[in-house]
Amino acid sequence: MKKKSSLNFTEINSIPQLIKDFLNDKFPEFREDSFSLDNFKEKIENKRNNFSDKTRRNLCNVLETQLQDLNLSQSQQENLSLLQNKNTLTVTTGHQLNLFSGPVFFVYKILQTIKTAVYLKKNFPEDDFVPVFWMATEDHDFEEINHFKTSNNFYEFKANSGGAVGKIKLEDLAFISSFEEEFKDDIFGTELIMLLKKAYQKGETLTSATRFLVNELLSHYGLIMIDGDDKILKTEMKSVFKAELLTQDLFNYSKNAIQKLTDLYGKVQVNPREINLFYLSETRNRIEFDGENYLVLDTDLKFTKEEILEELEQNPEKFSPNAVLRPAFQESVLPNVAYIGGNAEIMYWLELKDFFKKIELDFPILVPRNSMLWLSEKVFSKLDKLHLNIADYFKNFDALVKEKLLENNDILSELENTHKVLKLQFNALKDEAEKTDVTFRNLVEAEETRQLKSFSRMEKRLLRAEKIKKSELLNRMEQLFLDIHPGKTWQERVFNFSVFFSTSGKEFIDKSYEEMNVENSELIILEV
Repeated sequence: MKKKSSLNFTEINSIPQLIKDFLNDKFPEFREDSFSLDNFKEKIENKRNNFSDKTRRNLCNVLETQLQDLNLSQSQQENLSLLQNKNTLTVTTGHQLNLFSGPVFFVYKILQTIKTAVYLKKNFPEDDFVPVFWMATEDHDFEEINHFKTSNNFYEFKANSGGAVGKIKLEDLAFISSFEEEFKDDIFGTELIMLLKKAYQKGETLTSATRFLVNELLSHYGLIMIDGDDKILKTEMKSVFKAELLTQDLFNYSKNAIQKLTDLYGKVQVNPREINLFYLSETRNRIEFDGENYLVLDTDLKFTKEEILEELEQNPEKFSPNAVLRPAFQESVLPNVAYIGGNAEIMYWLELKDFFKKIELDFPILVPRNSMLWLSEKVFSKLDKLHLNIADYFKNFDALVKEKLLENNDILSELENTHKVLKLQFNALKDEAEKTDVTFRNLVEAEETRQLKSFSRMEKRLLRAEKIKKSELLNRMEQLFLDIHPGKTWQERVFNFSVFFSTSGKEFIDKSYEEMNVENSELIILEV
């Protein structure tokens, strides 16, 4: 039987403390927004009652137009039809338009979204739930998305950037021939190559390429893709955008949360600006108010108050929310009850609760997305031979090396015992010294510091000696670390899905879906 295990996010060193505290219910103000059936029941009822029929009709019309050129599965067609009904809600995730999906967690977060919709249908059979993928077509940071990595290669394409990335036309397709060379001999290599070629065709936009790719991979699950860069959808946001321009609601109503998070964790994920809007033309540029006019930065465009409000009224599609305002856009145009996001996303959602209250918008259940790690039987065997488990490799690696190299070391044991005795002796001596003279206590403390530093130096020298003596063991541990953390980071953040698809085909997608646990935020570890 193939091996499988999992690590809860609260057990993993590298998971941000804020996320651990959120999962451990340390934020009373978000208790109603965490994963529980009682919370879902309330969110479902609220959204069902508060989402207007007009907004729902607009949403359905937009989706029908946006998806009309795709070969939709029966389950997708059924979900589009269900969205017309008042008792149909959505579960949503979003992501940038990475080339060929970018890192494989792109796939995992969508699968979790789909499976959460199924989970909710099982628990609330009187309602229907549609999984939605929100395409971040309006981002403009092209360098973040123009590449992907496999086990052997790095692929990228070039294009003129600066505007909304979704509108970028595909012209530079040189990477396809290199990709074909890498995968042509794999079991599912031909299918993978054809998928790439069909999605990325000269003259198509990055939006249409991503939509086609996601549809080909996941249409059988009923997933619906949506592009927020749409005049009808943005018409729904005119009042919010107007308040953003005139009264800076997001900036003002996130201050308290940001101060609290800063006090607790030292910083926040995103600091909202006074105006969290861009203006879309050939480029995507921030809007700022200089006290008299609204300026579109890095352009010659400027508007008076009356002019910019008229522009918003006539052309709402030209206004683009930034990352921290996007959640309000999404929740305004979708009958959404849950958002599945990466840790960084969840962290900035936690800044927005008061803002949502101000604009009278329902806040969704927040779900930190799961992670997955696929390892070969050989890697599990290496772990067994070293008497380690996978959890050890998600703790402090330097501490793990030290522990393993100095395991059962008699000298270390003596040093540690002497260190403890020395601290006890100095504590007693400091107490007595203080009775004599405060300055004498200071002298004792200085001597304690000097001697304890000597012990620390001895420990370091001992570790260096053991690293030389046990170099083979050290090399094996370091190689195993790279097997588990390619590029010294999580596997899902490095490799593209093609690495796994090339040998397993769509079985990889279905197996990932099957093993996904939607009730806990965790790292799921599986044997390939």
